[in-house]
Amino acid sequence: MTDAVVVGSGPNGLAAAVLLAEEGVNVRVLEGASTVGGGTRSAELTLPGLVHDECSGFHPLATDNPFTRRFDLTEHGVKWLWPEVQYAHPLDGGGGAAAYRSVAATADNLGPDGRAWSAVFSNATAQFGAVTEDFLRPMLHVPRHPWMLARFGAYAAMPAALLARRFSSSEGKALFAGVAAHGFRPFTSPMSAAIGVALGTAAHAYGWPVAQGGSQSIASAMVSILNEYGGSVETGIHVESLDELGSPDLVLLDTTPSAAADMAGDRMPPAIARAYRRYRHGPGVYKVEYAVEEGVPWQHEPSRRAGTVHVVGSLAETAFAERQVHRGEMPARPFVLVGQQSQADPSRAAGSLHPVYAYAHVPSGYSGDATQMITAQIERFAPGFRDTIRAKHVRSTHGMALHNPNYVGGDVVTGGNDPLQVLFRPRIALDPYSTGIPGVYLCSAATPPGAGAHGMCGFNAALAALEYLRR
Repeated sequence: MTDAVVVGSGPNGLAAAVLLAEEGVNVRVLEGASTVGGGTRSAELTLPGLVHDECSGFHPLATDNPFTRRFDLTEHGVKWLWPEVQYAHPLDGGGGAAAYRSVAATADNLGPDGRAWSAVFSNATAQFGAVTEDFLRPMLHVPRHPWMLARFGAYAAMPAALLARRFSSSEGKALFAGVAAHGFRPFTSPMSAAIGVALGTAAHAYGWPVAQGGSQSIASAMVSILNEYGGSVETGIHVESLDELGSPDLVLLDTTPSAAADMAGDRMPPAIARAYRRYRHGPGVYKVEYAVEEGVPWQHEPSRRAGTVHVVGSLAETAFAERQVHRGEMPARPFVLVGQQSQADPSRAAGSLHPVYAYAHVPSGYSGDATQMITAQIERFAPGFRDTIRAKHVRSTHGMALHNPNYVGGDVVTGGNDPLQVLFRPRIALDPYSTGIPGVYLCSAATPPGAGAHGMCGFNAALAALEYLRR
């Protein structure tokens, strides 16, 4: 029987393991932490009964992609739940904007920018299922839907600052700026609109759902499917060298490129090892979990019903904060993402207490304390917020990296989104998953299509590994 070892039990490692096991491969998953899940772990971090997602909280690309179409997570315990408002962006004085599942409803609430919003997102939303068949794969492939992909790519290739000019109002500009900031790139950079266009379209096509009971249920469902096919997971096992794994037919590494190079040692071709060690990581995040009485008292009413709230202010403020972080400078008013999972999933709350998830974009490896800056940004748009806080849990960039070694310097997307790495990660190659060692593949978010609890990096890497077996 063919044997495989997967190192790392994040959603990508587990997705790779599931596909291999379904194809009849004997699979072992080795995880260094005591709990499976990587970026999909959940825990009671502040007070008993309040479930906090430790990293990935919203899953716009997880409900409908080639992996989740082939393996139905809902049959193994995942229940997707959606907030009424997918994401919101408050502005000073109580104003702001909100994105709904419907493009039309979003446009109707954007006043003069309604037509521009529809122009950017309507066609992309209608075609998104087809477009994702292409952009969730490696860049170097023959497109299945070339015209749709080209139209989508025309917006994605723009600098975010240029695409934001399509909007005339402060609300429209801010709503796009908030979702574009997920790219962790200066808004003047080529392709800095890509993440915003993709996630904004996904909000209308699929929504930004949460997993009932916590993102941990996604990992638990994958483990359940893996066990069904005879695979196994072992926790508390730290792998430092491929030599520790024996002689399996396949090895898949849900690790950073540099960690893969370290594990491989002299077995990896020198040119590939150099490329892996040159792989660039992006800015970090500084995360604060709050236990909040009655929820966050946003002045902007739709933000109270939103799953995700982008807290930073205007387009200009968002662009300035992202530019500072990219330069290695800590903004006084950073971009803060607030997750209100209990708006979609009341089971996360305990009576009147709600878990609130917040992180700020900070320079890589930032060693300061950003807790008060994050609290002050929320208080700015939700006066009285400080008075609602009953408990906090803080995780710095160093803490993020300790929690998950793939988060180098607090980089939760496992790699900077500069134009070259958006298109060709972790290196320029026909097979971006191959490490150059026969049967050994990289399957983390450092490979296409990048970050997210969608499992597609692992799914694609497993397809490459199966093709190797067939050859």
